[in-house]
Amino acid sequence: MDWLDRMNSALEYIETNLADNISYDEIAQRAYCSTYHFQRMFPFITGVTLSEYIRRRRLTLAAFELQTTDAKVIDVAMKYGYDSPEAFARAFKNLHGIMPISARDKGASLKAYPRMSFHISIKGDVEMNYRIESKGPFEMFGAYGLVNSDPQKVYAEVAQFRQQCDVDGSVEGMNGLLGRFSNTILHAALYDHTGTSFKYMVSYFYQKGLKFRRHLPNFLFQH
Repeated sequence: MDWLDRMNSALEYIETNLADNISYDEIAQRAYCSTYHFQRMFPFITGVTLSEYIRRRRLTLAAFELQTTDAKVIDVAMKYGYDSPEAFARAFKNLHGIMPISARDKGASLKAYPRMSFHISIKGDVEMNYRIESKGPFEMFGAYGLVNSDPQKVYAEVAQFRQQCDVDGSVEGMNGLLGRFSNTILHAALYDHTGTSFKYMVSYFYQKGLKFRRHLPNFLFQH
C-alpha cells in the first residue's frame, strides 16, 4: 500500500499545482524514484505520458473556468502555463475541438479528463496452472557504467546513465542491430558488486551473428 500512497501523493502534487509551476523532480521524489524512471513508468501504468496528463488536466480546468466565469481568455491561458493566447488557443482546440472563446457558447461541447488516482484490485479466486523451469546460461551484450550502490545516490546515477545511453545513441544502435524500433526499452543487468558499487548494463540477449564490436566499440559483451 505504501507504493499506492506514494503514487497518489505524486498525483496530489500535480493537481495542487496545475495553475502553478510543476516540478517533475518533485513529482518523482514523492513517488520515491528518479525523475527518469517516473517518466518512463507513468505511461506504462496509465497509458498516457506525464506531460500529456498534465496538459489534459490543465485544459480541462481551463475549459470549466471559461464556461463558468467571466475570466478573460488571456488570463486563463497564463494561469495554466501558456505564454500566449495563440499557443493556448491551439492546444485548446486540439483537445476540445473548439476555440476558447466558443467555450461560453450555449450548448458548447467540451471534453473533460478527470483526475487520476491509483487503487489496487486483488483477484485470487481463479485457479492457475504453473510450472517452474530452470534457465540455462545465456549471454548479454550492452553498454555499461559503474554505479554507486549508496541508496541515496543509486537511483540518480542509474537514471543519468540510462539517459546518457539514449543521448549518445547506444540504445538506438542496439535496437538497430536487433531490428527493433529505436526507442524500444531494453533490459538491465547488474553484476560485479563490490559492496560500494556495481556495474549496471543497459543490455539485451546476445544473438548469434551480431557484429556489435565492429559497430559499437564502446559496448561490453558479458558472459
